[in-house]
Amino acid sequence: MLTLLSVFVAFLLFGLLDTVRSTFNNTGKTVKEFLIVNPKVGFGTKPLPYSLLPRIKEIPGVVWADYASYVQGTYQGPKNSILVEAHPDSWYESSPEIQVASEDRLALHRTRTGVLVGEILAKRYGFKVGDKIPLETKQVRKDGTTVWTFDVVGILRFKDHEKFNEEMLFGNWDYVNESRVSDVGTVAYYEIQVADISQMDRLAQQIDTLTTNSDHETKTQSENAWAFAMFQQFGDMGFIVTSIMGAVFFTLLLLTGHTMTHAVHERIPELAVLKTIGFSGRGILGLVLCESVTLVLIGGLLGLVIATVAVVGVRSAEVLPIRILPVAGEIWVRALTLAAAIGLLVGIFPALRGMRLRIVDSLSGR
Repeated sequence: MLTLLSVFVAFLLFGLLDTVRSTFNNTGKTVKEFLIVNPKVGFGTKPLPYSLLPRIKEIPGVVWADYASYVQGTYQGPKNSILVEAHPDSWYESSPEIQVASEDRLALHRTRTGVLVGEILAKRYGFKVGDKIPLETKQVRKDGTTVWTFDVVGILRFKDHEKFNEEMLFGNWDYVNESRVSDVGTVAYYEIQVADISQMDRLAQQIDTLTTNSDHETKTQSENAWAFAMFQQFGDMGFIVTSIMGAVFFTLLLLTGHTMTHAVHERIPELAVLKTIGFSGRGILGLVLCESVTLVLIGGLLGLVIATVAVVGVRSAEVLPIRILPVAGEIWVRALTLAAAIGLLVGIFPALRGMRLRIVDSLSGR
């Protein structure tokens, strides 16, 4: 039972970690018609000039362009960090991934200090329409203070796979730009919709050419590539998962191997009796291997079932900043194949010992 529990835990971890790895590997690989223009160096610290916008719009193939600036602050203590992403009105009206009520969008347009609160953030702090949110920041305002106060005018939601954005506030770019002392007339990044996905590489090169040899050179890439690069900052998930699972399954091999060796050793007289009544050496070999493989497969199946249920619960609760993929069929196939292989590997040497038993020596206790 202890060995079965160990196998169960190992394959529970395998199901969860391999699902996380698949999620990270698939992030940003769907086809989207958007380009992100970031500073080539100093992202987040070296903004881009707002004057770049009309030059970008003039490039043939650009359908729509958006921009944003950030205000980073803390709410009711240094541990509660909140990011404000400030956009122009056009983003709230035409951005395909956001879901916001028309009256909330109109209220944001009319309220200079207004913000839309991401749904997850609103639930965490209990924010509601009419609340004021003071943020202590390092960005000095023109009135000399570092406290930025925003008025909640509505709730903003994102479509699936965009839930991490619901941890932020979304406000008016004009208000942020007019109120700050430094970086006036700049943006953190540009987001561009293109007419033809097949021309994205060409358009990215043309945009970057606009700032060549300037003090604000850009790096333009697809939204998919940008998202993938951002998530890769968490680390190489493939390497991390492989390292963890390598250690887990190495320990599992030692444990199950010891269990099977000990089990066969204790039952040598019983195996000798089986040979006496007519079981062949191959029959003994098959019995021991079947026992070993069955032990690992049962534990593996239980672990995968619980992992699948756990992932379903996490997906429905939406408690993580990214949308976790379900435990795919290919993960089940990999896990069960691995379980069978481990069962055969740890069972083969005890099985060979059982097959080669000499009846007289075994029954006499030698």
